[in-house]
Amino acid sequence: MIGKKPTKATNILILGLGGVGFYLAKRLVHEGYAITAIEPDRALISYADGNLDARLIHGNAMDIKCWREADAEKMDYLISVTNNDAVNMMSCMIGDRFGIPRKIARVRTMDFFEGKDSLMSASDLKIDLIIHPEELAAQEVFRLIKLRAGNDIIAAAKGRIQAMATRIHEESPLAYRKLKDISMEYNEFPFRVVAIARGIKTLIPGGDDELLPQDQAFFMASTENLSRLMGLTGVQQQQQHRVMIIGGGLVGSRVADLLGKSVEVRLIEKDEQTAQELSFSLKNTEILHGDGSDSDVLVSAGLLDMDTFITATGENETNIMSCVLAKHLMTSQGKGKKGGIQSKSIALVNKEDYVVLATTMGSDLALNKKILASNKILQFIRRGELISVAHLHGFDTEMVEIVAAPESPITLKPLSKLGSYYNKKIMIGGIFRDGAWQVAVGDTHVRSNEAVIVICMSQHLKDVQKLFLA
Repeated sequence: MIGKKPTKATNILILGLGGVGFYLAKRLVHEGYAITAIEPDRALISYADGNLDARLIHGNAMDIKCWREADAEKMDYLISVTNNDAVNMMSCMIGDRFGIPRKIARVRTMDFFEGKDSLMSASDLKIDLIIHPEELAAQEVFRLIKLRAGNDIIAAAKGRIQAMATRIHEESPLAYRKLKDISMEYNEFPFRVVAIARGIKTLIPGGDDELLPQDQAFFMASTENLSRLMGLTGVQQQQQHRVMIIGGGLVGSRVADLLGKSVEVRLIEKDEQTAQELSFSLKNTEILHGDGSDSDVLVSAGLLDMDTFITATGENETNIMSCVLAKHLMTSQGKGKKGGIQSKSIALVNKEDYVVLATTMGSDLALNKKILASNKILQFIRRGELISVAHLHGFDTEMVEIVAAPESPITLKPLSKLGSYYNKKIMIGGIFRDGAWQVAVGDTHVRSNEAVIVICMSQHLKDVQKLFLA
């Protein structure tokens, strides 16, 4: 229930401490959930033991003794994210027998569930939420490309508040300016810079912070002022026409499939056999065999005529450096802009520590399958605690919509007097008052039962709840 602290810790059993499992466990521990994990790999158990405040059990997810040792019957959630689909599906049926009320499974093979000839449904396997990381990544790329030139725009408050990411270029009128000076000069409509990705770090900025060239910044404004904000930051709307994808794996091929019917798509695949197979399965995509990290291959494939460049290979370094290379080629050969519109790049990054780095090295957006999958699971678990939570891509940051409980700390003083809570980890972005959403400023005083949009570092969601709950 929004506005009330939980009466007891929520118990969660995680099966598998690989990429998604460990990242998710780390996030949940930070938010105060009681985590138990079962993992067969001793090396992963040893690493988790030194980095997680969780109960760890060395064993197999199919060993009922491990379930009993984990006190499975006391669990509120089961999250099965091993690297084996069959184990994950079977685990939900086992969890149901132990009486676990809510069960989540990562399933990469969707043939069981999709299509008119599907053999079974999620309910048949007692699964409440199916997670398909590659599909989540492909759908998010599709959303971003169909949106506006690959710029990340996230809606909150039922679409009435928008957060938009854009890169700060050397010639931008906002470059080398402190945020407080920017807000004083550009005061025709209210907006805020709510997060900055710089180098390998994410900043929740204050008024004395300045925007620097190559910063990736998230701006927040009301929906009716979005076009004015785009004009101020130099972002232009455009209909996507040409997209180049590097890598024909699960994500790359799925993005091509989603886009192919409405956008001109060219996909470069390094493996000759895979490229040949894709040429038959992707009827609306031009498939080329070649190395997408080779500048000659990119230019020959028509890179300089592309609106959006996507790297979706299985290698972090290839994805990041190919984006850097593509940006350099388009800029150095005078093709970085077509009709005044900057070409965009999106990188799939499998190591979460590289996400912010990728956005500052050259990618306009960096997506991580583990983060996308974990956020989907977190949204499911948080239902009833927070109205909504959205992850800001390329930033170690969340955008949260929450209601202020009566007598909660946030209601006691104006925002400018609550500095001890912020410490550049939390920012109040917007507030719903008098029937409308407005951008919050320093003198804003949040009242009881008002809905608020908060920007916070990912590991500080628990602190947001403390600030807003009585």
